[in-house]
Amino acid sequence: MRFARRDILKLFPVLSLFSLTAQKPLAPRMTLRFAVASDGHYGQPDTNFEGAHNDIIRWLNQEKLQKGLDFVIFNGDLIHNEPTLLYDLKTTLKRLTFPFFVTRGNHDRVGNDVWRDTWGYPTNHSFARGEYVFLLGDTSNEKGEYLCPDVAWLRGELAKYSAKKGIFVFLHITPAQWTAHGVDCPEVRQLLEKTPNVLAIFHGHDHDQDGHKTSGGKPYFFDGHFGGSWGTTYKGYRIVEVYDDGTWQSYQYNPTAAPVLNSYSGKGAS
Repeated sequence: MRFARRDILKLFPVLSLFSLTAQKPLAPRMTLRFAVASDGHYGQPDTNFEGAHNDIIRWLNQEKLQKGLDFVIFNGDLIHNEPTLLYDLKTTLKRLTFPFFVTRGNHDRVGNDVWRDTWGYPTNHSFARGEYVFLLGDTSNEKGEYLCPDVAWLRGELAKYSAKKGIFVFLHITPAQWTAHGVDCPEVRQLLEKTPNVLAIFHGHDHDQDGHKTSGGKPYFFDGHFGGSWGTTYKGYRIVEVYDDGTWQSYQYNPTAAPVLNSYSGKGAS
């Protein structure tokens, strides 16, 4: 006697469930979602810096409400040269409804002690969220010079977190002369690119860059700007989404037109 497939599934419900599961594999679950924004230049003369900060806070709070955000990293040039602006900026950023972290850029011309007193951590800082680590490196000083990151600090942090699933690195100034404002730091690039669990490096500084460069198999991302007097024609930020199967993706976002720009899909450590 021959049975039709539908009859077999009626007789064997477990087989039916297995068949449906096999046809529709479960999608990976998102475990971490964060934003990267840079170059707000709070206090820059002849710019609407207060409006730019109102916008980024509104946009990011909306992201948190609608899609979820674990935190945002403001990747340098928080203020524009004047050290006394730092406290006002901190007060402004407290209107965010979720955690934020910061790196020092060349226009954040405050000393290391002032930075630590304001933010509660030094200009070179790291933190972990589950199996992922975030390195916030310093690329300038109180004079506003363009500098390579501290290689010894980077090497120590990478070794400390070598067992983690992935590391994301944040440096305001890119350590390569791919752009008009980059700095050539071959030792830094070599260190990052030979470390298997470094997944990506993120930069601000170059306001007109919102895509990515690739070196040694590692992506180096830019996120345009949300303040300042020059750069991309829109102001926006970058999103990173990490999934439980070790994959991740990143894209640039323009909140005023709602397009997703320059999408990138990444794998886990190789």
